[in-house]
Amino acid sequence: MLFTKVHGLGNDFVLVNVNEEKNLPADLAGLAVKVCHRHFGVGADGLVLIKPGKEADMAMQIINSDGSEAEMCGNAIRCVAKYAYERGIVRKTKMAVETGAGIIVPELVMENDAIKAVRVDMGTPSLEREQIPMTGPAGRVVNEPLAVGGDVFNITTVSMGNPHCVIFVPEVDAVPLGNWGTGVETHPVFPRKTNVEFVQVLNDKEVRMRVWERGAGPTMACGTGACATAVAAVLNGYTGRNVRVHLYAGALDIEWAADNHLYMTGPAEQVFVGDYPIE
Repeated sequence: MLFTKVHGLGNDFVLVNVNEEKNLPADLAGLAVKVCHRHFGVGADGLVLIKPGKEADMAMQIINSDGSEAEMCGNAIRCVAKYAYERGIVRKTKMAVETGAGIIVPELVMENDAIKAVRVDMGTPSLEREQIPMTGPAGRVVNEPLAVGGDVFNITTVSMGNPHCVIFVPEVDAVPLGNWGTGVETHPVFPRKTNVEFVQVLNDKEVRMRVWERGAGPTMACGTGACATAVAAVLNGYTGRNVRVHLYAGALDIEWAADNHLYMTGPAEQVFVGDYPIE
């Protein structure tokens, strides 16, 4: 199986062009678990498949490192857009990509004929409880207490086509990510589980974020999580609608525009190409 290893701010993926690989195994979940293993495989947060689009330029399928499927991934779609343009799959700098969360539109930011960054129209956030989805009474969940074991967190929930639970903390480096992250992700109030973002507000334009991703655990970055974080920061009155979200390996710039769409701008990098043996 020919693949390309890519990453967006350290959130890394094994990218496979299904148009070139016709003999993939039927068990894609099992393949993802094997290929994403950090010691016995290539190593990645997820397996990303590029497929022909039915109503768009192409389609993207994301399978997490635990074999579960994700509706959408902001870091992955930037990598997919760059890959598609550089390989000639899509010969335009603004393209439409089918995802489990609907059609998403990334646009390449060019500088001297090279791709400097990718700006993605991430669509509109969903804020009603049932849209997350989350059990409980109708309405938005903003700064609402949630008991997890012996801890109580004030949470704000946002769906970017996938569920996010944002928790503001005084010092993000002090967060026991493994303990808190898994407890919130699997809390019964989230019937489809949830991604979890712990966020420290730096000022009215910048925040720092650590993420526990549903199906992948701790990752270095999360594009949909950065968008959810920006929305939550606005809803709680911490920032304006233009937010720089600092992650381990750099930052994503998020704009919650007047049209209610979120626009995310950040890098996408190729690491190497390879050939993975299929048993």
